[in-house]
Amino acid sequence: MNHLFQALSGRVDAWRTARYDCPDFPAIGEILDFALEDPATDQLRYLRRAQFRALETYWYLRLVLHTPRIPDLYTALFPAKSERRAAMGLNSKALTELIADTSLEEVITRLQTDNAFVKKHGLESLRETFALDYPSYILALAMGAGKTILMGSIVATEFAMALDYPDGPFVENALIFAPGKTILSALRELADIPFERLLPARLHKPFAASLKLTFTRDGDKQIPITLGSSFNVIVTNTEKIRIQKPTVRAGGSQRLFAGSKDEEATALANLRLQAIASLPHLAVFSDEAHHTYGQKLLGKWEKDKETGEPVFKDDGIKKVRRTIDYLAQETNLIVTINATGTPYFERQPLRDVVVWYGLGEGIRDGVLKELAGGIKVLELGDGEAAHMVQSVISDFVQDYWRVALENGAPARLAMYFPNLEARDELRPAIESSLLAHGIGPDTLLAVDNQSSDATRRAFEAVARDPAAPHRVLLLVNMGTEGWNCPSLFACALVRKLASSNNFVLQAATRCLRQVSGNTRPARVYLTASNKKTLEDQLTETYGTSLKALDTQHADRVEKTIHLHKPSLPPLLIKKRVLRIQRKVGASSTTPLAFTVPDLPAPLGPVVQTWSPVLTASGDTRLQRLDAADVLLEPFTPTLDGYTAAVRLATSYHLTTPELLAALRTAYGDQDVPDHHLDALGTQIEAQRNQYEETWDEIEVAVALVKADGFDRAEVDGRPVYTARISFDKSREHLYKTAKDTAHAALALQSSFHYEGYNFDSNPEAEFLDWTLGLLQAHPHQIEGLWFTGGLTDAGKTDLRAEYLGDDGRWHTYTPDFVLRRADGKHLVVEVKNDKLSPDIKADLRRHAQGQAPQTLEGRKAVALKRWEQLNPERLSYQVMFADTTLLDEGKKTVRDFICQP
Repeated sequence: MNHLFQALSGRVDAWRTARYDCPDFPAIGEILDFALEDPATDQLRYLRRAQFRALETYWYLRLVLHTPRIPDLYTALFPAKSERRAAMGLNSKALTELIADTSLEEVITRLQTDNAFVKKHGLESLRETFALDYPSYILALAMGAGKTILMGSIVATEFAMALDYPDGPFVENALIFAPGKTILSALRELADIPFERLLPARLHKPFAASLKLTFTRDGDKQIPITLGSSFNVIVTNTEKIRIQKPTVRAGGSQRLFAGSKDEEATALANLRLQAIASLPHLAVFSDEAHHTYGQKLLGKWEKDKETGEPVFKDDGIKKVRRTIDYLAQETNLIVTINATGTPYFERQPLRDVVVWYGLGEGIRDGVLKELAGGIKVLELGDGEAAHMVQSVISDFVQDYWRVALENGAPARLAMYFPNLEARDELRPAIESSLLAHGIGPDTLLAVDNQSSDATRRAFEAVARDPAAPHRVLLLVNMGTEGWNCPSLFACALVRKLASSNNFVLQAATRCLRQVSGNTRPARVYLTASNKKTLEDQLTETYGTSLKALDTQHADRVEKTIHLHKPSLPPLLIKKRVLRIQRKVGASSTTPLAFTVPDLPAPLGPVVQTWSPVLTASGDTRLQRLDAADVLLEPFTPTLDGYTAAVRLATSYHLTTPELLAALRTAYGDQDVPDHHLDALGTQIEAQRNQYEETWDEIEVAVALVKADGFDRAEVDGRPVYTARISFDKSREHLYKTAKDTAHAALALQSSFHYEGYNFDSNPEAEFLDWTLGLLQAHPHQIEGLWFTGGLTDAGKTDLRAEYLGDDGRWHTYTPDFVLRRADGKHLVVEVKNDKLSPDIKADLRRHAQGQAPQTLEGRKAVALKRWEQLNPERLSYQVMFADTTLLDEGKKTVRDFICQP
């Protein structure tokens, strides 16, 4: 493991296995557990797998490692200096020998002070990493992973933790740098995040009431926030607040006033920056870095005009960091997060990347379309471009013309040209090739950066309107970074394209964004000249190759399920609920009696002496002056008796006079030390513990499905409810729609309240087909046969039985099927592997004898058996066992339930 993100990954896995252990702030475990909708299938509630992995890593850094600076993180993760040297990329022979002759610490010192040394050994990115005086991490996620939503998720969880732990080390304000002119779209995407699916209900309510979203508007002198307030999210770009004079483009008649305009723009930026600097507990998020790849990521070397020495000129991400440096000096900056698309700079790994999610992983997880076998290199010279475009059109029409997404959007092809001349020259060949297939030229749309507003609107419609007529797009300097067209299935790079700014890479990968429910791979058409450029840019940006992408297959599948029956009748049953009540005969007449706790006062504060020092590179760093810590005298605040009584009364719901009398008996006229309160609280609990647990039976209406938990949209004036699910590709054959059954019409009428059903096993799918066959063959009064095991989210269903796990915590469990009869009685069916039969049957026998179940599956079965025992007239419960197919045991119960007259 030579990289930070690799070393962190293993530690985060162990933390997950330990159930996100965090004694000081246990709510983080509650939040991260909530993100998982179904632990059995790893189905996430809202986030994608890459986003959740990044969120886990972020919180591991924050709470387990206590938000270390990158140099400290290297020390923690790589205690052996040889491993640390390798992880930092100091692997050249010259550097290895230098470290052996001096020390690793000496090389790190030169890294921060010696420009010539840094340039000679190509250590620009490492120096940038080690120069920061505040924690700053890079989350490198490939396109399509959802970086803006990840940032919103981090902000939401930070704010929720800050509200739950007001004195904790949590973020209370966030500044988000959106790329270029996309502030409003980024703000809209953040505002549309369903935060109720990120935070448990008890944390979401105060968060939603506190959140304030705002953005920097052109021309406004200030940001509309209250100075010094909390729970603000400010979306901006660097031009609006960064510390430098922005370039004001002016014509000849305006040059006279250029200076004043520069000064005015700088003043506006400074006012906005000062407002942000007033906000406490700040975090900064930057989505800028992946827009300044290559030479511009950090800057470039130039000779100093006076000394001739090499000087590094800031550019790209470093400009953003200059602004952040200012904020770090003016307020308590807690952390900085940079979201990028690559962990590399000029083929060198960036050394502050803590999460890396590449193109190959995106394809594997179903976030991106497969490219396996879809990279077509046409070994033609640029002079044979006409033949190339004809081949591309023929291939695309043959393989994709009849392909469409679930929303009806037809597959589209983007063809990229180096200039207008090449496009206009080759357009006749493209049109003739389409005509040869019976397709008219009205399906073509030619777009460039000089196109009319009408053409641009038509181009934008292609990305968002399934009914847009254009299917073959001829693009010049358009359709790269930021263009997200879900129905784009193929890209063709015609003639040699410019290699600057990763244009070839951006163009070639536009068609990779996956759409839920799609199973068709993408296709990229290349000339030999563009192939070489693409190979270089893939290696430099993603550390991968065309060969690797051409063989990468998806391991996971995403589908969109549609809720057909949002108003299923509820299951009316009795349930047992746990209540805490006062013990019978309990009395509070015995007065409280306190014993003064024998506790030492907390240790006094530690004092260190530091001084700012100007380094040779012009940076300012802190240097320690004293030799050792100075421990001051212990000090603990004290409270008068009345104040202490009020605080204890508030915490334990007792009367202030009663507590004041007890405190005066114990302390007399002396004050109460603040650090005694917790121990006094323990004494109160011991003396007033007059409550007990009791179980009550109540009538409840169990909703089999809750439409509010689905995404809602209006289509033709009618509500449409959908949700996104993800599962392993090996289980794709278990995803069934009504038309996949032997009785499709009956299945749609009596079953499939949502479509499709995502079964966990073949026997589950077999049970549905077998039961539908009974309904088809016999007279019955069955109103519904619904697969319920695929919906486990409390936001989508109430059908969840509770059981006590080995860990002492309550868990929920959703059975597989519910059959409803016209007389209102329900049959709940669970399909289990026959290997579990001995455990389940033994625990059901124990339950019948009044004993507690001993196994996990037995606890689940007993939980539902209790429902049956409380509701014998309304509900029956049956476990069906299966090996590869359903066993006959249990079929009679189902048959009798269906065929009862």
